[in-house]
Amino acid sequence: MSVATELDRLRAAITRHPTLAIAVSGGVDSMVLTHVAHGSGASVTAIHAVSPAVPVSATERVKRHAARHNWTLRLLDAGEMNDPDYLANPVNRCFFCKTNLYSRIRSVTEAPIASGTNADDLGDYRPGLQAAEAHGVVHPFVEAGIGKDGIYALAAALGLSDLERLPAQPCLASRIETGIPVDADMLIFIDKAENALREILPDAEALRCRVTAGGIVAEISPLPDADRADRVARLADTLCHDAGRPFAGIRPYRRGSAFLHPKP
Repeated sequence: MSVATELDRLRAAITRHPTLAIAVSGGVDSMVLTHVAHGSGASVTAIHAVSPAVPVSATERVKRHAARHNWTLRLLDAGEMNDPDYLANPVNRCFFCKTNLYSRIRSVTEAPIASGTNADDLGDYRPGLQAAEAHGVVHPFVEAGIGKDGIYALAAALGLSDLERLPAQPCLASRIETGIPVDADMLIFIDKAENALREILPDAEALRCRVTAGGIVAEISPLPDADRADRVARLADTLCHDAGRPFAGIRPYRRGSAFLHPKP
């Protein structure tokens, strides 16, 4: 499909709802969805959950775009940090995260809730989609048949230069190996460490500070040259030492490497 066709299909998926509450995380998917919805004629409220699991930069991005483009924005605490099922970090942690999020959104609005889930997400294990189904959440990108590449193309076509260059930004809890409990201090450390390492590797396609059973691992794609790898290792070791956490080295980025299935 051409970008124009995808945009028409997306607007049609949006405008069948006279009102819409969009769960906007600050990532490219939900941000582009909010931009398109805001200009579609529907009555749109962007709802952003402020949490230790959400990078500070994502929250600031949402606020900045909302102010610049006159969005109706509501910030809230989804409450997942008070949920022992979420904090235990099981394989289906995302189910509990999204259950808290959508329940909280539903408590403040009767409008249909929309997510930035895209067509490519349907091929992954996404327990959060089960929570979405239970809360009647709609997925305009899925309805329009738009995947990740299409979303980046829409960002470019809409002149959203910061979004068209924005790498994937899953929640910070996704860095923690399943089975290792989630806590706020750990999430804050991950955000701080990744921001610091990106100062050395601003062009990295992916950079994650994984919390593993063996310590903190810096996953990077592509792997840096020897000089920058040494700088990354020294900085990461210092950050981990200051936080009382062991540094376990650098390895190639692997999507979902913290997602461990329990042994049978």
